[in-house]
Amino acid sequence: MAKSAGRGGTGGRQKTERVRTARGRPLSSTRWLERQLNDPYVAEAGRRGYRSRAAFKLLQLDERWKLLRPGQIVLDLGAAPGGWTQVAVERTKPSVGGGRVVAVDILDMDPVAGAEVLEGDFLDDAMPERLRAALGGSPHVVLSDMAAPTIGHARTDHLRIMALAEAAFAFAAEVLASDGSFVCKLFQGGAEKDLLDRLKQAFTRVRHAKPPASRAESSETYLVATGFRG
Repeated sequence: MAKSAGRGGTGGRQKTERVRTARGRPLSSTRWLERQLNDPYVAEAGRRGYRSRAAFKLLQLDERWKLLRPGQIVLDLGAAPGGWTQVAVERTKPSVGGGRVVAVDILDMDPVAGAEVLEGDFLDDAMPERLRAALGGSPHVVLSDMAAPTIGHARTDHLRIMALAEAAFAFAAEVLASDGSFVCKLFQGGAEKDLLDRLKQAFTRVRHAKPPASRAESSETYLVATGFRG
């Protein structure tokens, strides 16, 4: 039975699909394909028109903490392929509420109706001004699902994503509206105390969260900070 995930969840019984190991295909690729075929969130994302199963992670975080509301300005960092951007547009309703959603990724990303999509490296010196111009005001929510390519060495992978999370927070601290929210992805690894301390100084509440849509075997977790002190 699939896990329940509230309005953003899945349900029902699903037949397990097996994938034969094709000649020339690594076993790891076969296992990944089999996992995708049997993942209820992958299937539900296809039914609902989301570009990735990751959309359900943001839906679940939002349902728990009410991060996204109509009329808000939202910045989505590390947006490709666009699942979080789609959710942000759905919840903030830029076309009717006067809000704005800006998405950025180093990878090429197809347009999302209702959002402005920028292609480029968030760490480039020119990007902060590009983002400020696109936002047109102080964002109410900064989202970061950024992750560096993993190399399979847990400590190194953790430090790489920590560097991205710290860069995302540094920018959020400069631009967020008062009482705004910040969400970023981390890999568990024990080097986040400094970031946590700074978040606790800047926000009224900071929590760790692992939404149901995060795979159980994944070390990813999210920091959810609300009530920016400005």
